[in-house]
Amino acid sequence: MINWKNFDTLASYGKLQSLKGKVCLQEAMAGEAGAARVAKYSAPMAGGLTFNYATREVDDEVIAALAELAAEAQLTEKYEALYSGMVINTGENRLVLHQLCRGQLGIDVINNRVNKREFYVSQQEKAGAFAQKVHAGEITNAAGEKFTTVVQIGIGGSDLGPRAVYLALENWARQNGTLKMEARFISNVDPDDAAAVLKTIDIPHSLFIVVSKSGTTLETLTNETFVRKALAEAGVDPSKHMLAVTSETSPMAQSPDYLEAFFMDDYIGGRYSVSSCVGGAILQLAFGPEVFSRFLAGAAEADALAKEKDITKNASMLDALIGVYERNVQGYPCTAVLPYSQALSRFPAHLQQLDMESNGKSVNRFGEPVDYVTGPIIFGEPGTNGQHSFYQLLHQGKTIVPMQFVGFKENQAGMDADIQGSTSQKKLAANVVAQIMAFACGKKDDNLNKNFDGGRPSSLIIGKQLTPEALGALLAHFENKVMFQGFVWNVNSFDQEGVQLGKILAKKVLAHETDGALKAYSELMEI
Repeated sequence: MINWKNFDTLASYGKLQSLKGKVCLQEAMAGEAGAARVAKYSAPMAGGLTFNYATREVDDEVIAALAELAAEAQLTEKYEALYSGMVINTGENRLVLHQLCRGQLGIDVINNRVNKREFYVSQQEKAGAFAQKVHAGEITNAAGEKFTTVVQIGIGGSDLGPRAVYLALENWARQNGTLKMEARFISNVDPDDAAAVLKTIDIPHSLFIVVSKSGTTLETLTNETFVRKALAEAGVDPSKHMLAVTSETSPMAQSPDYLEAFFMDDYIGGRYSVSSCVGGAILQLAFGPEVFSRFLAGAAEADALAKEKDITKNASMLDALIGVYERNVQGYPCTAVLPYSQALSRFPAHLQQLDMESNGKSVNRFGEPVDYVTGPIIFGEPGTNGQHSFYQLLHQGKTIVPMQFVGFKENQAGMDADIQGSTSQKKLAANVVAQIMAFACGKKDDNLNKNFDGGRPSSLIIGKQLTPEALGALLAHFENKVMFQGFVWNVNSFDQEGVQLGKILAKKVLAHETDGALKAYSELMEI
């Protein structure tokens, strides 16, 4: 039987509190002891990746206590319940099935006599078949010419995840000859966003994907109207250039205004939707079905690994539990995601939504207030750019921020330059290593302006190269990490009521149904 209990009611909560500050990183990482930790504190991941947590503030005793927490909080059982079709999203009374887009983890999930795995696969295959026809020139513009660009119109999860994945694989695809079409994205309702994209593409040779589960998302529909006007002004029929990704019940589903429609359902939240047609349509048009299948395979491998009960062999669960320890015991409010790969330039932005929209909650899954902090603040930037930006605070600020480094031994482009005795890629890798040790050990100096206290925890996800499989595994790792943390905190990680109030008030402002300060601000903005 599964019990949903608040974190602070568990026996392991008190035990973890007693371990606060147990590990001194400056001492633990010094000399041969530090080398031994690097070898010991490492867990395998999917996609050829490895999770190294030697510079997190844990030791065998802390890890053992976290294993007790995992068992007491029934993390494995709750994950099984999720992928087997239990209603986990209590706020909206829905199943949570994004893992089902990339593989079958448990029993067949059948709801209302529809096998959801078959439904998801059928839509992915439909999008893949459409993409192949576009690539082959079987589907063309009115002049019989091939489409060369695809533009996604969406916001939130309909933009951040697909954009991050496209950018992550764009150079890899160029190098490997699998870039079929260039992709662009329009998300912000600010007209400058759409205008900037439309001015840099060949409109008559472009397809546009409108992504809205409900078919009523205000920002997306506004941008769609903007694009349709641009298509008409270019002398082409918008209905021959527009695709829809939506639910089967939305007004977009059977509309003649779209060349084709691909479907999703209520069991996949926006920030978890990259594996569905939300990502699948544009990624298959951009890279082809084979590359997207490889991406899904990496994610499926990570999902399967997340079933492992031994936390030292389950990287996503271990990462989640250490994060809980840092947040609720050590008292650290933030986590920095620092990919040393330019290809992952928008990955931190995707993780901001994934993590903060999922676990930024102050009530439990039953709507009752909790007395402990939940999700951390997530931010990040690719290295080495971040080193010349906010690393000053990370190194010498009064707030300790745990860090998640991501690095690869090889670049994607297949080109490099030897400068001053080492290649650019070696210089990048050297910076990862240097930063990890500098944060952990610091440097003593009598001049306090040059003194580094150290004791800044971090971990490293490392791989050979950022391939489709590695990217899928990386994405699923963080999705599962967020899920496990939500289970520990007893919150519903799959609804997002916090984004709704602003939408409601915006509609009132546009309808001029305002008074008081809301009216005053509206007048200030000349609405």
